[in-house]
Amino acid sequence: MNCIHTVQAKNRYMGRLPRGSDILKTITELCRREGIRLGRVEAIGAVEKAHLGYYDQQAREYRYNQLDRPLEITSLSGNISLRDGEPFVHAHVTLADSDGRTYGGHLAEGNIAFACEFMVEVFEGAPLERRFDEETDLYLWEPSS
Repeated sequence: MNCIHTVQAKNRYMGRLPRGSDILKTITELCRREGIRLGRVEAIGAVEKAHLGYYDQQAREYRYNQLDRPLEITSLSGNISLRDGEPFVHAHVTLADSDGRTYGGHLAEGNIAFACEFMVEVFEGAPLERRFDEETDLYLWEPSS
């Protein structure tokens, strides 16, 4: 457990994303504009279409599923840290169709909002920086110096 540190809640942003906006791009832009370097994100609502990622641990690459139909966002949660000095939103999403079947994975660009209400909670503390981890081939947290 070499990457644990204490943070304090600073403030919260709540809002609704515009219909037709890319959820990941829009939340990331909010973080850039407001200087958010450390936090968490939640959202509910619906998408017009979805693009979900799954990290194939053996192949060490992301694979993506495109779902070109309306779906409910039953849960979207993630965190905000830094990658290459810029705000980076890492979130997962669970979606449901009209029959109650669920789909989930890494929130990738291409999830287009139909209606999306979000909350971003900002923390004070040393920002976490994502750095390349050779063991997993992923960019994982390391405390900033």
